[in-house]
Amino acid sequence: MSKLEIVPVATVVGGHLRPGDDYQGGVESVIRLNPDLPVETLQGLEEFSHLEVLWHFHLASPDDVALHARSPRNNPDWPPTGTFVHRNHRRPNQLAVSHPRLLRVEGLDLHVTDLDAVHGTLVYDIAPWFPTMGPRGTTHVPSWVNEMLPHYWSPAEEH
Repeated sequence: MSKLEIVPVATVVGGHLRPGDDYQGGVESVIRLNPDLPVETLQGLEEFSHLEVLWHFHLASPDDVALHARSPRNNPDWPPTGTFVHRNHRRPNQLAVSHPRLLRVEGLDLHVTDLDAVHGTLVYDIAPWFPTMGPRGTTHVPSWVNEMLPHYWSPAEEH
């Protein structure tokens, strides 16, 4: 298998200070592009409401990768599922994709909310979210996904 070497284009500044399973919404942070990138790389991005951000679970240990089936959040009420069914750091490359709301662009700083990466996270790619390129047709997930994530974006008292 060939390897791909990629260089981060930005770093998350502020926002969440430690990883969490829930309550990821409503926190503002900045995706700060590397200073060697020209500001023109962001020209026109302010026209979009959301971004697609590829980032690395930099606080995770490679020793914590789980290449086997296990119940989500170790909850025995949910069926064991494979590594590529989970959306956490226990993946081989420990990469994640998020879709934060873009609040504003200031120079090389992208001010966002609802980014579930923490302060210091390395960002490997940024793109505007195009709804047309999202899933086509009706989407569905197993029931355990909605049971597991009712408070991912907001605290329980808001529901």
